[in-house]
Amino acid sequence: MPPAAAAAAAGTADVPASPHLLVYPFLSSGHIIPLLDLTDRLLRRGVRVTALVTPSNQHLLRPLLSDHPSLFHPLVVPVPDVPCITKNILIVKVHSMRHHHYPAVVEWFRSHPSPPVAILSDFFLGWTRDLASELGIPRVVFSPSAAFSVSIEFSQHQNLPKNGGDDENSTVTFADVPNSPTYHWWQLSYLFRTYKEGDAEMEFYRQGWLANAASWGVVFNSFTELETVYVDHMKKRFGPGRVWAVGPLLPPADDAASATSRGGSSSGPAQDVLRWLDGREERSVVYVCFGSRTVLTNDQMAALAAALEMSRVHFVWCFRETVDGKALDSHGLVPDGFEGRVAGRGLVIRGWAPQVAILRHRAVGGFLTHCGWNSVLEAIGAGVVMLTWPMGADQYTDAKLLVDQLGVAIRACEAPDVAVPDPARLARALADSLDGARPERGRMQRLSEAAADAVDGGSSAKDLDGFVQSLTELQCGRSDAAAVDGDR
Repeated sequence: MPPAAAAAAAGTADVPASPHLLVYPFLSSGHIIPLLDLTDRLLRRGVRVTALVTPSNQHLLRPLLSDHPSLFHPLVVPVPDVPCITKNILIVKVHSMRHHHYPAVVEWFRSHPSPPVAILSDFFLGWTRDLASELGIPRVVFSPSAAFSVSIEFSQHQNLPKNGGDDENSTVTFADVPNSPTYHWWQLSYLFRTYKEGDAEMEFYRQGWLANAASWGVVFNSFTELETVYVDHMKKRFGPGRVWAVGPLLPPADDAASATSRGGSSSGPAQDVLRWLDGREERSVVYVCFGSRTVLTNDQMAALAAALEMSRVHFVWCFRETVDGKALDSHGLVPDGFEGRVAGRGLVIRGWAPQVAILRHRAVGGFLTHCGWNSVLEAIGAGVVMLTWPMGADQYTDAKLLVDQLGVAIRACEAPDVAVPDPARLARALADSLDGARPERGRMQRLSEAAADAVDGGSSAKDLDGFVQSLTELQCGRSDAAAVDGDR
């Protein structure tokens, strides 16, 4: 029995109560979902958790409230409108959260009879290190991205590499990161590429990453066998017992309900999609999706549609039609007549799809993806070969890991995010992803098995137990201090 659960079960006066943790996600589905998956695992190990959310995300807590009524509690704090300090929506959100949530958490913490022993917060919320310091507790970073990509973020924000001659094709090598990865300037994060010294708005973002690097520890939604060298690199940075790789954070393989509802409601009945897949042969379908935020330009949509027609593969294509809720004439348009021409061979979904359930279906053998880390882990968990088409953020780093270092994916498109791929070349890649003789398939199967082993008593389960043990030690330290104060 994990130490926190044992303490809770004992219920004796000389055993401290189970540790209390404040969990604070960033307000985006790709960040909230894995952190709530982690929260569920912590609750099952007896950790008491308070999750800070806003009213618009409160509904995501219902399963945890139902399954863990005595251990789990929400802290619902609204995000008010604040003066817009920048045109970048990410920095607007982060600054808004700091502006209002910082004082709200301080007030809540100081009035709580048994406040948290630590804060576990998303890596976009680096400012919570200052908050934790004021409260006298450790701050632990939650990374919904790979240890590889976080290694790059730490390096670029601490060393500030320059773009020589403002050439987007100039290269940057991160010599302080294992394997000394090299990127074109356009492959780096847009926020970093637009950073200018003296710009208060961008400096606020950079300081958040520097605070991450200086925090007490970090929890990764990853597993050691996936990126051993980068997990070890993080351990050297943070010190022993301060890095925990606990992923993949996914619904259990036998939890069909969670797999079909994870992250939201499908744009159509999930069972209709799965029924369509039931009629296809094993590993004969390519799933095409670029995540919850990416919207393709009309030129990209046309090229992808042409490639799907030319490839003759069976496919499920899920896409978004709006950018931040707004329809744009230049984005998200399916070519006229496309759906009629592929009727029976292709299924088109506008909006959200039950991605985990689709990837786990026996008929799906390939996945054309933007390489967002959640999608990467979902594909690895399902053992599906990926076709990489990164668009920005950490996605170029993820693609490099998958294609160049692990050899479990096929490069489909590697160009700036507005680039239009050659339809004929993309059609060949789509067909190749279903070729059972390709070496990527065998490597992916082995990696998928390693992922399952990691969470089933392996490296990730042990790291999670280690994290709970660290929280328990913090709780014991608080109890010892309280006993000493009482003796005085």
